[in-house]
Amino acid sequence: MIVCAGNSESFSFATPIGVGLQESAINLTRIALFDKPDFLIFVGSAGSYGEYKVFDIIESMIASQIELSFWQGNSYTPIDNVIEAKNSNSNSKVIVNSSNYITTNSTLSKEYLKRNIHLENMEFFSLLSVAKEFDIPVLGIFVVTNYTDENAHQDFVKNHQKAKELLVKYMENKYKELKK
Repeated sequence: MIVCAGNSESFSFATPIGVGLQESAINLTRIALFDKPDFLIFVGSAGSYGEYKVFDIIESMIASQIELSFWQGNSYTPIDNVIEAKNSNSNSKVIVNSSNYITTNSTLSKEYLKRNIHLENMEFFSLLSVAKEFDIPVLGIFVVTNYTDENAHQDFVKNHQKAKELLVKYMENKYKELKK
């Protein structure tokens, strides 16, 4: 099953599960309870903490949920904040951070890079959490729309349509490869 966030990030070949950590967890749990998929592929956009360039397409099986306040020493968590798909392999070690907030501070963005976290997507941590709970193999495929800096939103808006088109082409090619 291919899923996406929805709203402005919908694809004809993907089922929308909602935007952000809560909506995506609730709706994917509902799907898993009533019609558990054999495999999940999440497609969507991501912000880059600096290493990946706009319009790069990256696959991942690892997500974190670390807020900016953690890097500033203003918070802590007693729960596991990094999760890896059960089916993870050595070819997909890019960590995608999830939060309901978009990073706009390029200085704090570097804190993620120092810890090998490269991308930001609002839903992926929830998706991996639900997939783990229901023992569903999972893969995330992301297209970079912006850097996590003061221009994040403007760049996202400017690049979003082209990024979606590139992701559609990528998925078409991936499907062709899988059919061989």
